[in-house]
Amino acid sequence: MEQLYERDFSQWAETMADLLAAGDFMALDIENLVEEVRDLSKRERDHLLSSIRLILHYLLKWDHQPQKRSRSWRNTIDRERSNIELYLEDSPSLRRYLNDEVSLAKIYRLARADAIRETDLDFPKDCPYDIEDVLSRVISLGE
Repeated sequence: MEQLYERDFSQWAETMADLLAAGDFMALDIENLVEEVRDLSKRERDHLLSSIRLILHYLLKWDHQPQKRSRSWRNTIDRERSNIELYLEDSPSLRRYLNDEVSLAKIYRLARADAIRETDLDFPKDCPYDIEDVLSRVISLGE
């Protein structure tokens, strides 16, 4: 099974699913199966954190470049907020990352670096936003 995992992941996954469905637990590639199940959780967390990062990036641009505000920026923020709602609906345990100020600070550092690379502006070193800003601050073109 190890060779199939290395050679054709998709086929390996289908084979594992078939073996599970058939109750043939002795034939399972347990080591790789455990690793993949653990990675599922990490991927879900990474999707959530990626959406938060993108929202922070656009909030920085929104707040520090009012002359360049656009519908596209607002739509990006709205889309990522919708994505976060879906992630939390599918995996409520991800909510713990929303209450973690250390995680928000780490994500902010990445978002800040993204925004600096894109704009050549300097932004606050410490995160000026809380999770409520990320999730629900009203963004309107009339600001």
